[in-house]
Amino acid sequence: MDKRQLGRWFPVFVLPTLAAFCVAFFVPFVLGVWLSFNRFTTVSNARFVGLENYIRAFTADSDFVRALGFSALFTAVSVVTINLLAFALALLLTRGLRGTNLLRSVFFMPNLIGGIVLGYVFSLLINGILSFWGVDITYSATYGFWGLVALNTWQLAGYMMVIYIAGLQNIPGELIEAASIDGASAATTLWRVKLPLVMPSITICTFLTLANSFKMFDQNLALTAGAPERETQMLALDIYQTFYGRSGWQGVGQAKAVLFFLLVAALATVQLRLTRSREVDA
Repeated sequence: MDKRQLGRWFPVFVLPTLAAFCVAFFVPFVLGVWLSFNRFTTVSNARFVGLENYIRAFTADSDFVRALGFSALFTAVSVVTINLLAFALALLLTRGLRGTNLLRSVFFMPNLIGGIVLGYVFSLLINGILSFWGVDITYSATYGFWGLVALNTWQLAGYMMVIYIAGLQNIPGELIEAASIDGASAATTLWRVKLPLVMPSITICTFLTLANSFKMFDQNLALTAGAPERETQMLALDIYQTFYGRSGWQGVGQAKAVLFFLLVAALATVQLRLTRSREVDA
Protein backbone atom coordinates (compact mmCIF):
# COMPACT_ATOMS: atom_id res chain seq x y z
CA MET A 1 0.00 0.00 0.00
CA ASP A 2 1.57 3.30 -1.11
CA LYS A 3 1.43 6.66 0.69
CA ARG A 4 -1.56 7.87 -1.33
CA GLN A 5 -3.64 4.86 -0.32
CA LEU A 6 -2.52 5.22 3.30
CA GLY A 7 -3.64 8.86 3.26
CA ARG A 8 -7.04 7.83 1.91
CA TRP A 9 -7.59 5.31 4.71
CA PHE A 10 -6.05 7.51 7.40
CA PRO A 11 -9.41 8.65 8.91
CA VAL A 12 -10.58 5.04 9.21
CA PHE A 13 -7.61 4.16 11.41
CA VAL A 14 -7.56 7.41 13.39
CA LEU A 15 -11.27 7.91 14.14
CA PRO A 16 -11.70 4.97 16.60
CA THR A 17 -8.68 6.06 18.65
CA LEU A 18 -9.73 9.71 18.50
CA ALA A 19 -13.28 8.82 19.59
CA ALA A 20 -11.99 6.75 22.50
CA PHE A 21 -9.66 9.60 23.53
CA CYS A 22 -12.50 12.13 23.46
CA VAL A 23 -14.91 9.91 25.41
CA ALA A 24 -12.41 8.68 28.00
CA PHE A 25 -10.27 11.79 28.48
CA PHE A 26 -11.10 15.03 26.68
CA VAL A 27 -14.82 15.25 27.50
CA PRO A 28 -14.38 14.32 31.20
CA PHE A 29 -11.50 16.77 31.46
CA VAL A 30 -13.49 19.68 30.02
CA LEU A 31 -16.48 18.73 32.20
CA GLY A 32 -14.25 18.62 35.27
CA VAL A 33 -12.85 22.09 34.58
CA TRP A 34 -16.37 23.46 34.07
CA LEU A 35 -17.59 21.86 37.31
CA SER A 36 -14.77 23.57 39.22
CA PHE A 37 -16.65 26.84 38.63
CA ASN A 38 -19.91 25.40 39.96
CA ARG A 39 -21.46 24.40 43.27
CA PHE A 40 -22.88 20.90 42.92
CA THR A 41 -23.54 17.54 44.48
CA THR A 42 -24.25 15.82 41.16
CA VAL A 43 -23.57 16.92 37.59
CA SER A 44 -27.28 17.55 36.99
CA ASN A 45 -27.68 20.19 39.74
CA ALA A 46 -24.53 22.23 39.08
CA ARG A 47 -24.90 25.97 39.69
CA PHE A 48 -22.31 28.43 38.37
CA VAL A 49 -20.51 30.37 41.13
CA GLY A 50 -17.47 31.72 39.28
CA LEU A 51 -14.20 31.69 41.20
CA GLU A 52 -15.82 31.01 44.56
CA ASN A 53 -14.54 27.42 44.77
CA TYR A 54 -10.96 28.49 44.05
CA ILE A 55 -11.15 31.22 46.67
CA ARG A 56 -12.60 28.81 49.26
CA ALA A 57 -9.81 26.31 48.51
CA PHE A 58 -7.26 28.78 49.88
CA THR A 59 -9.25 30.85 52.39
CA ALA A 60 -11.79 28.47 53.92
CA ASP A 61 -9.65 25.34 53.99
CA SER A 62 -6.28 25.45 55.71
CA ASP A 63 -5.76 21.75 54.95
CA PHE A 64 -5.14 22.49 51.27
CA VAL A 65 -2.28 24.89 51.93
CA ARG A 66 -0.83 22.51 54.53
CA ALA A 67 -1.06 19.59 52.09
CA LEU A 68 0.62 21.67 49.39
CA GLY A 69 3.55 22.52 51.66
CA PHE A 70 3.85 18.95 52.93
CA SER A 71 3.76 17.57 49.36
CA ALA A 72 6.41 20.03 48.18
CA LEU A 73 8.78 19.17 51.04
CA PHE A 74 8.15 15.45 50.66
CA THR A 75 8.78 15.63 46.91
CA ALA A 76 12.03 17.59 47.30
CA VAL A 77 13.42 15.08 49.80
CA SER A 78 12.19 12.05 47.83
CA VAL A 79 13.76 13.25 44.57
CA VAL A 80 17.15 13.41 46.32
CA THR A 81 16.92 10.11 48.22
CA ILE A 82 15.50 8.10 45.31
CA ASN A 83 17.98 9.31 42.72
CA LEU A 84 21.01 9.02 44.99
CA LEU A 85 20.12 5.45 45.96
CA ALA A 86 19.17 4.49 42.39
CA PHE A 87 22.40 5.88 40.93
CA ALA A 88 24.48 4.20 43.63
CA LEU A 89 22.80 0.86 42.88
CA ALA A 90 23.33 1.37 39.15
CA LEU A 91 27.05 2.03 39.68
CA LEU A 92 27.32 -1.08 41.85
CA LEU A 93 25.44 -3.33 39.43
CA THR A 94 27.43 -2.30 36.35
CA ARG A 95 30.73 -3.55 37.76
CA GLY A 96 30.25 -7.12 36.54
CA LEU A 97 29.62 -8.60 39.98
CA ARG A 98 28.30 -12.15 40.36
CA GLY A 99 24.52 -12.34 40.68
CA THR A 100 24.01 -8.94 39.07
CA ASN A 101 20.89 -9.98 37.15
CA LEU A 102 19.30 -11.44 40.28
CA LEU A 103 20.05 -8.29 42.27
CA ARG A 104 18.58 -6.10 39.55
CA SER A 105 15.37 -8.12 39.67
CA VAL A 106 15.24 -7.95 43.47
CA PHE A 107 15.67 -4.17 43.56
CA PHE A 108 13.12 -3.68 40.77
CA MET A 109 10.41 -5.87 42.33
CA PRO A 110 9.07 -3.28 44.86
CA ASN A 111 7.89 -1.18 41.92
CA LEU A 112 5.51 -4.00 40.96
CA ILE A 113 3.74 -4.05 44.33
CA GLY A 114 0.55 -2.03 44.73
CA GLY A 115 0.68 1.14 46.80
CA ILE A 116 -2.01 0.05 49.26
CA VAL A 117 -0.17 -3.19 49.99
CA LEU A 118 3.12 -1.34 50.43
CA GLY A 119 1.45 1.15 52.72
CA TYR A 120 0.07 -1.50 55.04
CA VAL A 121 3.33 -3.51 55.01
CA PHE A 122 5.39 -0.44 55.91
CA SER A 123 2.80 0.51 58.51
CA LEU A 124 3.28 -2.85 60.22
CA LEU A 125 7.08 -2.61 60.03
CA ILE A 126 7.38 0.99 61.23
CA ASN A 127 4.73 0.61 63.96
CA GLY A 128 6.49 -2.54 65.13
CA ILE A 129 9.71 -0.56 65.62
CA LEU A 130 8.02 2.48 67.16
CA SER A 131 6.07 0.27 69.57
CA PHE A 132 9.26 -0.06 71.66
CA TRP A 133 8.76 3.62 72.53
CA GLY A 134 4.99 3.28 72.99
CA VAL A 135 4.02 5.29 69.88
CA ASP A 136 3.04 4.64 66.27
CA ILE A 137 3.52 6.40 62.94
CA THR A 138 0.49 8.64 63.49
CA TYR A 139 1.91 9.98 66.77
CA SER A 140 3.91 12.70 65.04
CA ALA A 141 3.93 14.26 61.57
CA THR A 142 7.70 13.74 61.55
CA TYR A 143 7.29 9.98 61.83
CA GLY A 144 4.72 10.01 59.02
CA PHE A 145 6.92 12.17 56.81
CA TRP A 146 10.00 9.98 57.04
CA GLY A 147 7.90 6.84 56.82
CA LEU A 148 6.49 8.07 53.51
CA VAL A 149 9.97 9.01 52.28
CA ALA A 150 11.29 5.54 53.15
CA LEU A 151 8.36 3.84 51.42
CA ASN A 152 8.62 6.00 48.30
CA THR A 153 12.37 5.53 48.07
CA TRP A 154 12.14 1.77 48.47
CA GLN A 155 9.42 1.52 45.82
CA LEU A 156 10.89 3.77 43.12
CA ALA A 157 14.66 3.38 43.51
CA GLY A 158 14.72 0.06 41.65
CA TYR A 159 12.81 1.46 38.68
CA MET A 160 15.12 4.48 38.41
CA MET A 161 18.09 2.16 38.82
CA VAL A 162 17.17 0.42 35.55
CA ILE A 163 17.17 3.77 33.71
CA TYR A 164 20.55 4.71 35.19
CA ILE A 165 21.98 1.31 34.27
CA ALA A 166 20.91 1.85 30.66
CA GLY A 167 22.62 5.24 30.67
CA LEU A 168 25.84 3.91 32.21
CA GLN A 169 26.01 1.00 29.79
CA ASN A 170 25.78 3.41 26.85
CA ILE A 171 29.00 5.16 27.90
CA PRO A 172 31.75 4.12 25.43
CA GLY A 173 34.31 1.93 27.13
CA GLU A 174 37.06 3.77 25.28
CA LEU A 175 36.34 6.93 27.27
CA ILE A 176 36.61 5.11 30.59
CA GLU A 177 39.81 3.44 29.45
CA ALA A 178 41.27 6.75 28.25
CA ALA A 179 40.48 8.39 31.59
CA SER A 180 42.19 5.53 33.40
CA ILE A 181 45.29 5.79 31.19
CA ASP A 182 45.45 9.54 31.87
CA GLY A 183 45.59 8.77 35.58
CA ALA A 184 42.06 9.83 36.52
CA SER A 185 40.85 8.46 39.83
CA ALA A 186 37.50 6.70 40.21
CA ALA A 187 35.97 9.87 41.66
CA THR A 188 37.32 12.02 38.81
CA THR A 189 36.04 9.56 36.22
CA LEU A 190 32.63 9.63 37.86
CA TRP A 191 32.36 13.45 37.95
CA ARG A 192 34.12 14.27 34.69
CA VAL A 193 33.06 11.38 32.43
CA LYS A 194 30.13 9.35 33.70
CA LEU A 195 27.85 12.04 35.15
CA PRO A 196 27.90 14.34 32.08
CA LEU A 197 27.16 11.38 29.78
CA VAL A 198 24.25 10.05 31.86
CA MET A 199 22.63 13.49 32.16
CA PRO A 200 19.67 12.42 29.95
CA SER A 201 18.99 9.56 32.38
CA ILE A 202 19.26 11.96 35.32
CA THR A 203 16.73 14.28 33.65
CA ILE A 204 14.26 11.45 33.04
CA CYS A 205 14.59 10.05 36.55
CA THR A 206 14.27 13.49 38.13
CA PHE A 207 11.01 14.15 36.32
CA LEU A 208 9.59 10.69 37.03
CA THR A 209 10.38 10.90 40.74
CA LEU A 210 9.06 14.47 40.86
CA ALA A 211 5.75 13.56 39.22
CA ASN A 212 5.23 10.29 41.11
CA SER A 213 6.03 11.85 44.48
CA PHE A 214 3.64 14.76 43.94
CA LYS A 215 0.85 12.40 42.84
CA MET A 216 1.20 9.92 45.71
CA PHE A 217 -2.20 8.84 47.00
CA ASP A 218 -2.70 5.22 47.98
CA GLN A 219 0.54 4.90 49.96
CA ASN A 220 -0.34 8.07 51.85
CA LEU A 221 -3.83 6.73 52.58
CA ALA A 222 -2.64 3.34 53.81
CA LEU A 223 0.44 4.41 55.77
CA THR A 224 -0.53 7.60 57.63
CA ALA A 225 -4.33 7.53 57.77
CA GLY A 226 -5.46 8.78 61.16
CA ALA A 227 -2.63 11.25 61.70
CA PRO A 228 -3.69 14.15 63.96
CA GLU A 229 -5.15 17.19 62.17
CA ARG A 230 -4.28 15.70 58.79
CA GLU A 231 -0.68 16.86 59.16
CA THR A 232 0.67 14.14 56.85
CA GLN A 233 -2.06 14.46 54.21
CA MET A 234 -0.73 15.11 50.71
CA LEU A 235 -2.45 16.90 47.83
CA ALA A 236 -4.08 13.92 46.14
CA LEU A 237 -5.47 12.58 49.42
CA ASP A 238 -6.64 16.06 50.46
CA ILE A 239 -8.56 16.41 47.18
CA TYR A 240 -10.15 13.00 47.69
CA GLN A 241 -11.15 13.79 51.27
CA THR A 242 -12.59 17.16 50.23
CA PHE A 243 -14.65 15.75 47.38
CA TYR A 244 -15.96 12.62 49.08
CA GLY A 245 -15.66 13.44 52.76
CA ARG A 246 -17.35 16.84 53.04
CA SER A 247 -20.94 17.57 52.15
CA GLY A 248 -21.30 20.59 49.88
CA TRP A 249 -17.56 20.78 49.14
CA GLN A 250 -17.59 18.91 45.83
CA GLY A 251 -16.99 22.10 43.84
CA VAL A 252 -14.05 23.02 46.05
CA GLY A 253 -12.63 19.52 45.62
CA GLN A 254 -12.96 19.86 41.86
CA ALA A 255 -11.22 23.26 41.95
CA LYS A 256 -8.38 21.71 43.94
CA ALA A 257 -8.09 18.96 41.33
CA VAL A 258 -7.77 21.53 38.54
CA LEU A 259 -5.09 23.39 40.50
CA PHE A 260 -3.31 20.09 41.08
CA PHE A 261 -3.37 19.39 37.32
CA LEU A 262 -1.98 22.84 36.53
CA LEU A 263 0.82 22.33 39.06
CA VAL A 264 1.88 18.98 37.59
CA ALA A 265 1.58 20.38 34.03
CA ALA A 266 3.80 23.33 34.99
CA LEU A 267 6.42 20.99 36.45
CA ALA A 268 6.33 18.87 33.28
CA THR A 269 6.72 21.97 31.08
CA VAL A 270 9.70 23.24 33.06
CA GLN A 271 11.30 19.80 32.95
CA LEU A 272 10.77 19.57 29.17
CA ARG A 273 12.34 22.98 28.58
CA LEU A 274 15.33 22.11 30.73
CA THR A 275 15.76 18.88 28.77
CA ARG A 276 15.64 20.69 25.42
CA SER A 277 18.09 23.36 26.58
CA ARG A 278 20.54 20.67 27.66
CA GLU A 279 20.19 18.94 24.31
CA VAL A 280 20.93 22.20 22.51
CA ASP A 281 23.98 22.86 24.72
CA ALA A 282 25.21 19.34 24.04
